[in-house]
Amino acid sequence: MAKDGLLFIVPLLGVTLAALWLGWTQVVTLLILMAIFTGLFFRDPNRSIPDDPLSIVSPADGRVVTIDDDGYHKKISIFLSIFNVHVTRSPITGTISEVSYTKGRYRAAFNNKASVDNERNKLTIEGKDLLIECSQIAGLVARRIVCWKKEGDGLKKGERFGLIRFGSRVDLKLPSSAVLQVAKGDKVKAGSSIIAKISKVKEDGDGSTF
Repeated sequence: MAKDGLLFIVPLLGVTLAALWLGWTQVVTLLILMAIFTGLFFRDPNRSIPDDPLSIVSPADGRVVTIDDDGYHKKISIFLSIFNVHVTRSPITGTISEVSYTKGRYRAAFNNKASVDNERNKLTIEGKDLLIECSQIAGLVARRIVCWKKEGDGLKKGERFGLIRFGSRVDLKLPSSAVLQVAKGDKVKAGSSIIAKISKVKEDGDGSTF
């Protein structure tokens, strides 16, 4: 379970014990159900990370809702429902060159306008052969973006770097030269699902970075 879940579960268990001592049976049942749901929401299972050096893995669990290509970059948007694992992972091995937080609205995360209107936290990650952007985006229910890393920190592919509480969206921006391995509607898992592959290792600066 993600450590942030303890901030919710410990108080719930404390209130549950108090309600049990007072004999409030129905309240106890409700609180136990809430504790179980919270524990499931903050679950953080281990994942098998692909060792292919040319692979880019999914930063989040969920469903691919949009794929855009403007000729320079490809953007993959993943919608996370309240039933998905909400721990976010690094798509590549690299160093965080920038962390940019933007205040915003709380549209439903499946709405494409959420990418530009909602509260979000963008990580720019520089790998050996490419530069990517990964944005954590709050949704209608999610009101808290958590990022455990800061500018200058290194990340390994599949490494956990944060989470978004209770329903959200994650956008991944890649160079247009990346070869996608997913389609709209596909379900993906953070760290283990391959989102794209680098077409070739950068040797001549031919467009594999922004």
